[in-house]
Amino acid sequence: MFEKGYILSYKFVDDGPQGTIKIALKYDPVNKVNAIKSLQRVSTPGLRQYVGYREMPRVLNGLGIAILSTSKGVMTNKEAIGQKLGGEVICYVY
Repeated sequence: MFEKGYILSYKFVDDGPQGTIKIALKYDPVNKVNAIKSLQRVSTPGLRQYVGYREMPRVLNGLGIAILSTSKGVMTNKEAIGQKLGGEVICYVY
């Protein structure tokens, strides 16, 4: 999400056995509107949503991104199509 311009910065903090990730959200400097308009969860623990690379979802006609968990790691829908990978759709961001 950092590479796509939805967040300003992030850093890993080692506190405890797992650690945490601190994320600074990105805002428009002029009118103070946040860059992430909507974040919609798709897969739930009770109902997983899997897609192949041919049935990849388009979020807002290509303006948004879908985050997928694939066999080669977590990536966007556009990266997964480029590598011809399918996987579990985690969320939509726009």
